[in-house]
Amino acid sequence: MPEALPPILHTERLTLRPIAAGDGPALFAIFSDPEVVRYWSRGAWTELAQAEEMIAAAARDYADGSGLRYAIVISATGELVGVASLFAFNRDNRRCDIGYVLGSRHWGRGYVSEALVPVLAHAFGALGMNRIEADIDPRNIASGRVLEKLAFRREGYMPERWLVNGETTDTAFYGLIKRYWDQRSSADAAA
Repeated sequence: MPEALPPILHTERLTLRPIAAGDGPALFAIFSDPEVVRYWSRGAWTELAQAEEMIAAAARDYADGSGLRYAIVISATGELVGVASLFAFNRDNRRCDIGYVLGSRHWGRGYVSEALVPVLAHAFGALGMNRIEADIDPRNIASGRVLEKLAFRREGYMPERWLVNGETTDTAFYGLIKRYWDQRSSADAAA
């Protein structure tokens, strides 16, 4: 749906910017960590070329409007610590998917929730989305908490959906519609 580089977004502690050519080593450090990709739909990366493939895919997505991938960067240090993505845009139904990952050294600090707020605001605002969906491994309790904190609702369960590193895993589906997001935003503003 988008047709250009995503705008740079800011939070109190973070900058969200387009993934860039020099991000390979930081991306590889994140995605090569087995703990980080434990609940991902693919195994840990084993070579830097996989990071370069992600950077090239992000550039293609920006060019053809099929997705937005944001580097999550700590503003004070410039360190790339994660990625947040909007993808699988369905223009006719004003719907897309969201995905995110954070390096394990930065877990437990609220960075994912903080980063997703402006991404979701951009999706519901400038991009005109009405519904955003997430697909997570139900064993990933932390990811479920992040989604629920942001007003996503658990909508379904699909057993044995993925085969990752020889292990069959399930999916929990979450959805966020603009109405829920607006209600959450109004409640936050009133507090």
